[in-house]
Amino acid sequence: MNEKWGPFKEPGTNHRITVKMNRGEGESGKGTTEPSSVEEAGSSAAEVSGTVKPPPGGQHVQQRLAAADGEPERETPLRVRIAPGSRARRPSSFRGGGRRKDARGLAAGLAGLAALAVLLPALLAVRGAGPPPAPADPAAAAARAQQLQQLPGPAPGAGAERLVPAEDSAAADKTPVRVYLTRTGSVETLPLEQYVTGVLAAEMPADFELEALKAQAIAARTFIVRRLAANDTSGVPGGKADVLDTVDHQAYLSKETLEQWKDKGKAREFSKLERAIQETRGIVMTYQGKPITASFFSASGGYTENSEEYWSLRVPYLRSVPSPWDSVANPNNEETVTFKLNEVFSKLGQTVPAVPVSAGGSKSLTSGNLFRINSFTSGQRVKEIKVGDKVYTGREIREKLGLRSSQFKIQFDGTNVKITTYGYGHGVGMSQWGANGMAQKGYTTTQILKHYYTGISFQQAARLLK
Repeated sequence: MNEKWGPFKEPGTNHRITVKMNRGEGESGKGTTEPSSVEEAGSSAAEVSGTVKPPPGGQHVQQRLAAADGEPERETPLRVRIAPGSRARRPSSFRGGGRRKDARGLAAGLAGLAALAVLLPALLAVRGAGPPPAPADPAAAAARAQQLQQLPGPAPGAGAERLVPAEDSAAADKTPVRVYLTRTGSVETLPLEQYVTGVLAAEMPADFELEALKAQAIAARTFIVRRLAANDTSGVPGGKADVLDTVDHQAYLSKETLEQWKDKGKAREFSKLERAIQETRGIVMTYQGKPITASFFSASGGYTENSEEYWSLRVPYLRSVPSPWDSVANPNNEETVTFKLNEVFSKLGQTVPAVPVSAGGSKSLTSGNLFRINSFTSGQRVKEIKVGDKVYTGREIREKLGLRSSQFKIQFDGTNVKITTYGYGHGVGMSQWGANGMAQKGYTTTQILKHYYTGISFQQAARLLK
């Protein structure tokens, strides 16, 4: 139920895609991306009035919102996820992302000649989940690091609640989770904490900060505990399992897949994930004593979104909050896609309107008479936009055109329509890239979670599953 990042769920479109690397920004996020300042797109093309102002400094179907939140029982909005650089897991919610390493080689010259330093091409380490990586660029990385230093860190001791993991024993981890493996149609049953390990491996890159990984582990555990506590098997074929292994619920890497990590040189990454699980063992988020809808996504464009402004259901702990860390941590926070004009209108179920006659007697189609953004949400995403003679929500435009985010601006240059998006995902709940940026600034796991989920508390899962 959470949007991921990256390569896993890249929208399957035929249009050309130009990713503009905002060299002052940072994920996967991914998580993702979906904030450093965003570079403006081509100044020669006319822009729609009211376009999104790039934030300063800066993929998942909704989980059922049960009556426990005081809201209608459920809604299943379409999700396009890419997780923060996402992993094959997740941009999502970090999918498809990868890591790049710069190797420096010393080329020895002939005697008497100075040695030359050679920068080897960046190597991409494909990850099962994570935001799509940007080409290695030391200067850009240094710029992002400098921008991150300029963002505020946590106040000393503020909200640094200490988490106490459950006892590490077979008895304490006896809660079984049945996972429906969509590729084979089989069901894998395993203990709760092992399941959460598989989700963490699929949802967030192991090279993210430990505090961010711990936050993701708690969010993933909360998601499944909520389903288990409610005996919820919705979305599972025949109701024969508790949860799917896809982003429709939570991405998950099977026991067999994780067992191969050591053979593939990923022992160190797996060890880091296990540490995140152990240090948060059994901990879940609650609101008024009940497990929350722990939605998350790849990356924001500067702010998260109020739940009702994307899903129409108001949830008290899913409020819009600032998230300036995303674009600084995520190198792919901005993307520009190019469509033919008739392609846009076709996808929206319209035909290109007749060319209007201007006041001067000339005929032309411009951004102004084709696209008009009417309003924005609290999270600075497009709330309502008029295209041609019809009005759409920003979410409808995102889904119909396969965009990363509903925070976008549109330009028409007389031939092509260029849409620039900021962030990745629906924007509700925790931003994965934002969480990683917060961790880099010294925020703790509890500070990260309490920032993205308003007014929540922490409890042991065992108390909720009796």
